[in-house]
Amino acid sequence: MSNNSNTSGTSRSIIIIGILFFIFGFVTWLNSVLIPYLKTANELNNFQSFFVAFASYISYFVMAIPSAKVLEKTGFKKGMGLGLIVMAVGALIFIPAAASRTYALFLTGLFVQGTGLALLQSAANPYITVLGPIESAAKRISIMGICNKVAGILAPLTIGAILLKNMDQVEAKLSTLTGAEREAELDLLSSRVEMPYIVMAIVLVGLAVLIYFSSLPEIETDKEDESLAEANKNKTSVFQFPNLLLGTLAMFLYVGVEVIAGDTVITYAKDGQGIPSEAALQFTSYTLAAMIVGYLIGTVTIPKYISQAKALRISGILGILLGLAAIFTDGFVSVLCISMLGLANAVVFPAIWPLALDGLGRFTKIASSFLIMAIAGGAIVPLAYGSLADSFGLQQAYWVVIPCYLYILFFAVKGYKIR
Repeated sequence: MSNNSNTSGTSRSIIIIGILFFIFGFVTWLNSVLIPYLKTANELNNFQSFFVAFASYISYFVMAIPSAKVLEKTGFKKGMGLGLIVMAVGALIFIPAAASRTYALFLTGLFVQGTGLALLQSAANPYITVLGPIESAAKRISIMGICNKVAGILAPLTIGAILLKNMDQVEAKLSTLTGAEREAELDLLSSRVEMPYIVMAIVLVGLAVLIYFSSLPEIETDKEDESLAEANKNKTSVFQFPNLLLGTLAMFLYVGVEVIAGDTVITYAKDGQGIPSEAALQFTSYTLAAMIVGYLIGTVTIPKYISQAKALRISGILGILLGLAAIFTDGFVSVLCISMLGLANAVVFPAIWPLALDGLGRFTKIASSFLIMAIAGGAIVPLAYGSLADSFGLQQAYWVVIPCYLYILFFAVKGYKIR
């Protein structure tokens, strides 16, 4: 009876955390819609519009350590609720931003949302990691990944349908207008964002209330079992755990290549390989679909058939092969190889977390903040791709992913074992 009760409680907890990962995905993947929308509504160039992604991802780097300190005070459960409230505040900042068409205010809203996400992820990722046996953590995080990527598919379809409705006609009309008429049209376009983000804020507050009154157990990571306490008795800092530090770099590079696979593929298809826009728009969906397939494979195979480390090794090798194939082939096949990086990327995040946190014990909360900080790779590594693309072309710029996957392979073979 007790075992059934524990299993039921764990299942409920996984469902609740799954909802949170859905929220991560929905808010994060909205960037693909906000970039073209704000570019038109705020009359931006390409470089300026890229700050949408930068503001979102750099918040993880800035706020991860403060998030860990907050979690030390609140615990995981209250920390998750607080993260949702902070995200709701970020969503509400979009209202005055839209009313005034102030791009800096939009970026502030995105940064605040990113702050909430950093707090939420600092709590939810280690929570799901230690919710059950460490050997099956990648399987649980893979389930979370499915929730995340399903949201990523739905976000552009729902919010995108509102923000980007008839955008080609709007842009054509704007090109014919000047003065007060043009300003009025831009104000009308900017107002589209208000209702979706009001609804988003209400949903986030509702989820915060749900979390607060839920049956989620508080998991104590500060206490260690006797063997772990003995092993860590002379440890005074997370910097004494090489597997964490090496895992943090692996996470930084991984998030970078994940963002490259999702955010560059449409431009590469259209401008690099001459594929028509209508067809090019489908490739990001292929990337997300490939990730979902990878998560499903991970859910079935880990740890029953392969270990987390072996799954990570396979991912690194597959990433290298697909990256090289994209560079040395042309047309649809080359672009499809970039989308298929989604398959290579799928279990990297789920596998790095338990391998990097294994043996951390009382240092788990602060250690998890290092991995959250590493999400800033999504702000930095794509800049390297963009710089290479300007110098050597869109296709040759994909060489940047090869050393990233080589390092991930190193971590999977040797790095995680270094204690």
